[in-house]
Amino acid sequence: MESSGTALSCTPAALLLLHLGLTSSMAQKNEFQTGLVGGEVTLNCTGILPESQLPRDSVVRWKYSDTLLWRMENNQKYWKKPSFITGRSDIKMQYKQLSVRDLKLSDAGIYTCEYGTHKVHTSLHIVNLAISLDGHFLQNEVPKLILTQNSPSPLPDLSITLFDSNNNRVTPEIQKKNLQEYIVNLKKLETMDSGTWVCQIHSDSPLINQNIPFAVKVLGFQNPDLERRYATVDSPVILSWRLNSQKIKWKKGFTGQLNWKQQEGAESHELLDFNITAEGQLHETKKSNNLLFEIPESKPESPIEVKLPKVHFNHSGQYQCQLEYERRHAQSKIELVVMKVSANPAGPLSRGASVTLTCQVSGPLAPDAYLSWEPVNGSKMDIKKSKQREVKLEVTISTAGLWSCHLTEGSDKKISIHYHVEEASVWISNVIIGASIGGSLLVFALGCLCIISGVRWQRRRQRAKRMAQARQHLLENKTCQCQHRLRK
Repeated sequence: MESSGTALSCTPAALLLLHLGLTSSMAQKNEFQTGLVGGEVTLNCTGILPESQLPRDSVVRWKYSDTLLWRMENNQKYWKKPSFITGRSDIKMQYKQLSVRDLKLSDAGIYTCEYGTHKVHTSLHIVNLAISLDGHFLQNEVPKLILTQNSPSPLPDLSITLFDSNNNRVTPEIQKKNLQEYIVNLKKLETMDSGTWVCQIHSDSPLINQNIPFAVKVLGFQNPDLERRYATVDSPVILSWRLNSQKIKWKKGFTGQLNWKQQEGAESHELLDFNITAEGQLHETKKSNNLLFEIPESKPESPIEVKLPKVHFNHSGQYQCQLEYERRHAQSKIELVVMKVSANPAGPLSRGASVTLTCQVSGPLAPDAYLSWEPVNGSKMDIKKSKQREVKLEVTISTAGLWSCHLTEGSDKKISIHYHVEEASVWISNVIIGASIGGSLLVFALGCLCIISGVRWQRRRQRAKRMAQARQHLLENKTCQCQHRLRK
């Protein structure tokens, strides 16, 4: 019985302790929230009744650590004193939520909402992500991100994951100076990288899963860094560079120029310069007369272009288009490769003779590029190939026909040119026919000229004869008149 009484007497005490523990747990609550610098957070006064149900004598306070930020008593609200968030904060009266905007790294701390016997502690963790050059890059530049965090609690060790504008995961180089600052180095940017990137940060304790979007604009050329173009002598060619400024809505002006040099290490010649306004208008100015080139009429969103109406062999070389923005540069090159063919000796091929055909291209060529001569109606046995990267190939032939020179990279024929070797007999026949026709025309022309001259001579002779007769007649009349007067 005693033991039973003792157990019964202990039961109320245990119940009282349990009630006090539950009451204490319900009276105080801890929460965690993450905010971004420049963003906005809303801190909850969890468990509070809506404003319409609060007793009139309720007192509600918001504190930062021990500093009173806001107090409401008898439905009258006021700020205790100006604070670091004055002008950047509001109270949402329905549930007495504290809203803070334009967050700063120093806003991190413990915010407490008190009402009655209840206290809600919110630990505000602030993160800042800064991107170099304000997110405006030129192609091939390497951006740097600096991630900084501040918290009233011990700083967590963050894991960082990046996703590019195409939602592809990026593996950056991360330098962790300390738990407060992380430096993230990305890869070289291309124009296709423009868009919205996402920096994802994670921590297990405290639990943080935050996606931070940031904008990246990459100004540059939609051409590759180095491009090869091919042309035959005397053919027209247009070289163009397309910028992406309109596509990415680049709202700042920049300048640029187009230069040409015949080979690496040679003197560079400025062909034109250009500027593009913040509104996207293109203005070009021709600078050099070393090359016979034209600037096609520019239109909105048109590329930078030059036209060579008739390519010469010495027009080959590097054409480099360069843009400049805030003393930084980006460029794209077009390597113009020109092909020409010749014959030695020139002219028709005599019976029993031979002729050497030479095919030549301006270099340098790709590592897997080679030249080849082949007859159009011949066999594969007649094909002659050069070694890789050789820029000149000769073939000696003794039969007339149509021959083709090809420049091939790998299995892709880049350019071809034809040369027709004509037989001497055919050539002589053509010359004789041409001479006969020319001689006939000449004889006909001479005959017409003689006829015309004879007619003109005959007319002049008749005119002279008539004039002599007229003079004679006039003289005779005068003689008669004189004799008549003398008789009188």
